[in-house]
Order: sequence, then C-alpha cells, then structure tokens
Amino acid sequence: MLDAKASAALHTLAADFDAGRTAALARAVSVVENQRTGSDLLLAAMHSRVGRARRIGLTGPPGAGKSTLTTRLVATYRQAGFTVGVVAVDPTSPFTGGALLGDRVRMEAVALDPGVFIRSMATRGSLGGLASATREVCDVLDAFGVDRILVETVGVGQSELDIARSVDTSVVVLVPESGDSIQTLKAGLMEIADCFVVNKADRPGADRLRNDIELMLGLRSGLSLKDQPAHHGVSLSQLANPAKAARAAARTDDVARWIPPVLRSCATTGEGIDEMITALDRHFGYLEQSGDLQRRRRTRLRERVIDVVEHRVRRRLWTDAATNAWLDERIPELERGGTTPYAVANALLARSGSLLSTE
Repeated sequence: MLDAKASAALHTLAADFDAGRTAALARAVSVVENQRTGSDLLLAAMHSRVGRARRIGLTGPPGAGKSTLTTRLVATYRQAGFTVGVVAVDPTSPFTGGALLGDRVRMEAVALDPGVFIRSMATRGSLGGLASATREVCDVLDAFGVDRILVETVGVGQSELDIARSVDTSVVVLVPESGDSIQTLKAGLMEIADCFVVNKADRPGADRLRNDIELMLGLRSGLSLKDQPAHHGVSLSQLANPAKAARAAARTDDVARWIPPVLRSCATTGEGIDEMITALDRHFGYLEQSGDLQRRRRTRLRERVIDVVEHRVRRRLWTDAATNAWLDERIPELERGGTTPYAVANALLARSGSLLSTE
C-alpha cells in the first residue's frame, strides 16, 4: 500500500502525464524502469491507452550500424509529422555493473527535437538483447501518444530473440562481415526477421550477403517448388531460383503470407532509408489485413501476464525469511543424498501456498 505522500506524488505524476508534459513522461519511464513503488498502479492507469503506437525493433550483431539507422528512421518519421520514441538498450558490464549508454550520444542529431523522446536502458543482467522493463517502458511511451516506437537491442548473437516478443515488426540489421552463407541458414536470429537490412552496403560482399539471405528465404518457404508436382516428374531445369523467387514474393502484397524483403542501406549517407520506411509500412498493412497484428498483440499481453506472475512469485518466495531458512535446513540432507532437489522443490511449493496466494 502507498502512504499518503507517495499516493499524492503518484497522482500528480499521472495528472502531468495526462496533460502531455514531457517531464512527466521522463519521470514515469524512470518509475517503471526502476520498478519503484507505485509502478504497477501507474501502468494499470495507462493500460486502456496502450496499443495505438507502431512498435519497430532493430536488432543485429555489434557494429551493424543500428544506432545510425535508428537516427535516420527517426529523422524521416519526424519529417512525415510523426512523434517518435526510442528505447536503446546497452549491455551492462558483468564486472563493474555499469553501462555506457552510448546510443543516445550517437543520436544527438535528433535528441533535441521536442517530438522525439530517447531513453537509454541497461540490460542489468537480463539476457535476450533487451532490458527487463523494455516492454513496460514501451507501454508508457504508447500511452503518452507517441506514434512510432523504435526499440534498438544490444549487439546480439544468434539466440537473443526477445525483440520479436516485444514489437510489431522486427528488423534484423546485418553487414557484409556478418558471416558466410551457412550463417544465413542457421536457426534463431535469422528466423525472427520481418525485414532484413544489409547495412554498409557500399562494402564488398554486400550483394553476396543479400543474395545468400534471399536464397535462405526461398529455400525455407518452398517458393522454388511452389508450382512443381508433388511426386514424380520434377525437372531440375524448371525449378525457380530460390533467391529470385523470394525477392519477387517480397514485393507482392499477399495477405496469406509475408516474405521478408532484403534491403540495402548505407546509414551514414541515408541510402535505403525510404525503402525501409516503405517496407515497414507494407508489413504493418499486412499485419492488419491478415489478422496477425491482433494475434501478436494478444500473445504479447499473455506473455506479460506470465512475466508478472513469475516476477511476483520469485519475489514473494525469495524475500521471505522463513522460506529461505527452511531451504537452508534442507541443504545438509541434499548433500548426503538423502533427498533430491526435485523433492525439496515440491515440498517448498506445497508449504508456500499461502505465501503465493496473498499480496
């Protein structure tokens, strides 16, 4: 429960937030990001206004140029009259616990625009490429009335896929040095993309990487076999080139399926940014027409409930002194082999029912 002073402060913050004051937005983001007292109440008050903004995620390996691309996208959206929120996630040092939060420095060209709100966040040990409160911060920006929310992940590897659970459209940014054709066939990061961008396309190998990605898309989607008979009589000479088939399919407005386009860009010069905006608009249109937008957002809401439950269960169990003392008493028996971790876990859950069912 909030005391009178905290309740009054939260009420004032909510009123300023509703009035559209940017300072209140910054304070609300801080309350939610740091899970301060009243953050749940603040998010609950905003919930009915969430769902209006388009959420776009940019992910990819370190050095791919995500921050520069994000800056270019922000500038283009602002020219079109949209307000933009940016959530840029930087890694936290496992040694010092600190984070540089340097992405905001790279975005100084748009940082002073009153129609742009940039928040740098540290992962704080969270895996998956995002900070633990990223989705909540996006909800705050959404409720404030921001038109476009861009989420830039840390430099990720092949298995950090949280971004796909947090946005409407996932953009995977690669560079010619991202690897050979085998890398494009691997599961994980390459499978979450709604749009691929080969950045730094002025470097050698950019066209080959683009072709390799399109080849992967063509093979995975079965486009080269689309018009072939199901059994005997397949002529290899009549098989469509998978890369060309994928490129052609990515240009069609087929509501039944979405083939990710593979775009070229050079973020430092602005080359390819207009094509990116067009592809992002096309994908959002596909999501709306196919019904996939509603499905994705429903899934996101369901996962949010699960995340909240897991967080609260963990907090109630492991901040309870009696539970920790009970567990410590079982360690000697575990060491002797007289019981197992699974038996102890079952017993702990059985004795903790009242703890889990009350606030």
